Amino acid sequence: MPMNLKQLAEHLGLSQTTVSRALNGYAEVSETTRLRVQKAAEAGNYRPNQRALTLAKGKAMTIGHVIPLGAQSEVLNPIFSEFIAAAGTTYSAHGYELMLSTTNAGGEDNIYRSLAATRAVDGVLLHSPLRDDPRIAVVRDLGLPFVVHGRALNEAEENYCWVDMDSENAFRLATQLLLDLGHRRIALLNGIETMTYAWLRRCGYLDALASNDVQADDSLMTSAELTETYGYKTATEMLKRKSRPTAFLVSSYIVALGVRRAISQCNLVIGKDVSVVIHDDELSYFDNGSTVPQFTSTRSSVKDAGHLAAEALIKLIENPDQKPESKLVPTHLVIGSSTGQCRD
Repeated sequence: MPMNLKQLAEHLGLSQTTVSRALNGYAEVSETTRLRVQKAAEAGNYRPNQRALTLAKGKAMTIGHVIPLGAQSEVLNPIFSEFIAAAGTTYSAHGYELMLSTTNAGGEDNIYRSLAATRAVDGVLLHSPLRDDPRIAVVRDLGLPFVVHGRALNEAEENYCWVDMDSENAFRLATQLLLDLGHRRIALLNGIETMTYAWLRRCGYLDALASNDVQADDSLMTSAELTETYGYKTATEMLKRKSRPTAFLVSSYIVALGVRRAISQCNLVIGKDVSVVIHDDELSYFDNGSTVPQFTSTRSSVKDAGHLAAEALIKLIENPDQKPESKLVPTHLVIGSSTGQCRD
């Protein structure tokens, strides 16, 4: 059974105040005493009282994530669980807990105000930013430290802290690869384009087409929630056209599974008759393969993004006067078996 503070102090023959100060790194406690206390705490499986620690530090030692639930909520995508697991692990390593709150879409402002008024959290992490996202102004006005996973285009990027992958360049490179393979009818199966990441991916795709004097075809560009069904139904409809696409650029591994199903049911061979490039978040439960990846992909780890965003938020909380620091995480293009020269 774990020791409490009183038992640990009695075991060491020290006052509870000295033991507490030793464990919290106070300078007036000698190095010899500090090491002795730490060793005894580990041996006795000591766990600090979280409420007492909170009162002592003047912090909640909790970080909030407010999740809007609605028909167009990208956080319902299983990618979210990978991100939140990584962030939660990072919080725990620094002594923070994670508070997850859900609300109806559009009801987030009231949750943020309540969290700030009750001092229930020390900071918040915002998910799935829109191109024009009002949440940033709300949490800033409330004085809550915050980090955005992604970016909002209506805010000057240097005025707040964010962690984002380079979606625009990723899809520029992916489209260029397909163009270099001779493809001209390239379909884009994107996420909801009111969201920044999806809009930037569309911009990268369009930029590559324009740079190669290829006319964009609106009938080949779609956006929706990133589900397997979306990929299957959209690819099936497009592949039945007389002038079908010869390649698909797909915003998610999950959507690509539906595209692959559609290609197979149309008696076509992926990588030969139809090429596919995806974005791969390197999910632990969807392995794209390492020796020969099944899909050519732009790759970026959502787990790494979770760690980076959590570390950035903890840094803001513990150093409130620092200027916002943001990180644009590069992606890399990985060639798999799903792409080949255009045959048409």
